[in-house]
Amino acid sequence: MNRTIVIGAGQAGLAAGHQLTRHGLPFTILEADHRVGGSWNHRWDTMRLFTPATKDGLPGVPFPRGDRFPTGAQMAAYLAGYADRFGMDVRTGIHVDGIFRDGERYTVTAGSDRFEADNVILATGAERVPNVPSLAADLSPAIAQLHSGAYRNPSQLPPGAVLVVGAGNSGADIALDLAPTHPVVLAGRHPGHIPPRIESPVMRVGFRFLAFAWTYILTEDTRPGRASREKVLSGHSGPLIRVKPQDLDAAGVRRAPRVTGVVQGLPQTEDGDIHDVATVVWATGFRPGYEWLSLPGLDTSGGLENHRGAVVGQPGLYVLGQLFQYRFGSHNLVGVPHDAEMVVADIRRRAGRGVSVAGAARSR
Repeated sequence: MNRTIVIGAGQAGLAAGHQLTRHGLPFTILEADHRVGGSWNHRWDTMRLFTPATKDGLPGVPFPRGDRFPTGAQMAAYLAGYADRFGMDVRTGIHVDGIFRDGERYTVTAGSDRFEADNVILATGAERVPNVPSLAADLSPAIAQLHSGAYRNPSQLPPGAVLVVGAGNSGADIALDLAPTHPVVLAGRHPGHIPPRIESPVMRVGFRFLAFAWTYILTEDTRPGRASREKVLSGHSGPLIRVKPQDLDAAGVRRAPRVTGVVQGLPQTEDGDIHDVATVVWATGFRPGYEWLSLPGLDTSGGLENHRGAVVGQPGLYVLGQLFQYRFGSHNLVGVPHDAEMVVADIRRRAGRGVSVAGAARSR
């Protein structure tokens, strides 16, 4: 029987594991971290999800009742329990460093370990490699620098002013976390561009309904979905969800436009201000990071071209949890289970010697 290797034990990898288990297909999940949960084990201490707990569960196991918006640590614990609940074969501490194809089969390597498979699902996260602008190299060595992916709490930073670069959700959250202990400036393309607080209960319910509806309605098969997908993949971040302008103001966080250069070792923003700071936190996002793949004909310069998760030109290779992979919510807990269904459906077709989605995409 065909065997599948799933790389990554976050929500995408476990959603795939659930579908594979459901259909009796053998699989092994490989996770580089020493714990199930992937990057959820390495978020900042005060980080909370934007979706309520009622929407954060994977198929078959509701998220435990408790805090309305779970922390990253609570999500990691939930995922570990989920893998145990279904008896998934998850091997942690396995850092995959290569995938090679021999005919219709794949060899997955992790140091001296080798795994043979008919199918490989890359569930390594929407974007996994920290993105830091090149001008970071021009900053004074006296300025401490770290990426949001490495940020845990204010005690990591030396005393003195902090410039948080990137006015998206992560940047705003980190700026608020730092404000009680450090003077903070939040710099970004649209600083403070945050939806107004919705006071009416009816409006709040309507807004939440629309927010979750977008996850299902906006797909690559619809015209609005294709337009949204183009914006998302071109780097246009969405609106800030939890933080409000008054929250930043009350905490004493100053706002500035985006950083455009370095003057005498100090960061300069678009308005010409030069910021004499002790630390810069780069909340500038991540990039896909598939360069370690070396399969013939595979373009790894960005997100892998795929049709409903099946990588075009690579039969048996799949992605899961990519940014707007098929639908607006493909990368999050609300959307990834539906994409996992499509991926495993294609694996079942391959096992039954049917035509794969990727093959159909190539023939169009």
